[in-house]
Amino acid sequence: MEKRERIFEGKTKIVYRTDEPDLIIQYFKDDTTAFNSAKKGIIVNKGIFNNKISARIFEFLGTENIPTHFERRLSDREMLIKRVEILPIEVIVRNKAAGSICRNLGIREGAKLTPPVLEFTYKKDDLNDPLINESHIRALKLASDQEVEVIKRYTQRINELMERFFADLNLELIDFKLEFGRYKGRILLADEISPDTCRLWEMGTGERLDKDRFRHDMGDIEEAYQEVLSRVEK
Repeated sequence: MEKRERIFEGKTKIVYRTDEPDLIIQYFKDDTTAFNSAKKGIIVNKGIFNNKISARIFEFLGTENIPTHFERRLSDREMLIKRVEILPIEVIVRNKAAGSICRNLGIREGAKLTPPVLEFTYKKDDLNDPLINESHIRALKLASDQEVEVIKRYTQRINELMERFFADLNLELIDFKLEFGRYKGRILLADEISPDTCRLWEMGTGERLDKDRFRHDMGDIEEAYQEVLSRVEK
């Protein structure tokens, strides 16, 4: 596999072309952002942590018949992935209330949400990734009705699988964000699954082991990511 020129650099990752037209390399940076890039910083070795955590979770989901863009991990910071067309939609699942839903709806942090809440946001930084619904998706032609149904079905199953996966590590999956893409007529799970995209609380203590430690200046950020990785690798 030959690594070629850079295609794109985002806030936390760099994507490179390869000599295979359908495969690209995703490089994980240590750069960190929060509140739609209003807060920026570096978490030392975060790229290594997130690459390894994401690879392990993609492997697990693949064994459970969830189609993903993941091919294999290449190095500490790089993974080989299918070249999908990312949909401009972020899918958020909330099992317990935390973050924006508490501010927007006046819900107590940590309150159980039954059934889990599924939200869509429009992946558009200059608009601060606004909440949208299925009518918006249809009107803006962001995805077809069939694609939305597939995404919802996959998301529900991913939530069930990941709750179990993290519970076995004594971690509670509070909420998480997913991205999906088109690949040869199919919808695939894409991007990453890591403490950057999931809220993970220690069972019993509620200790945060995710990006909230960066968002709210809680300290011990690298240690939290390292702890998640150490559990995932077991």
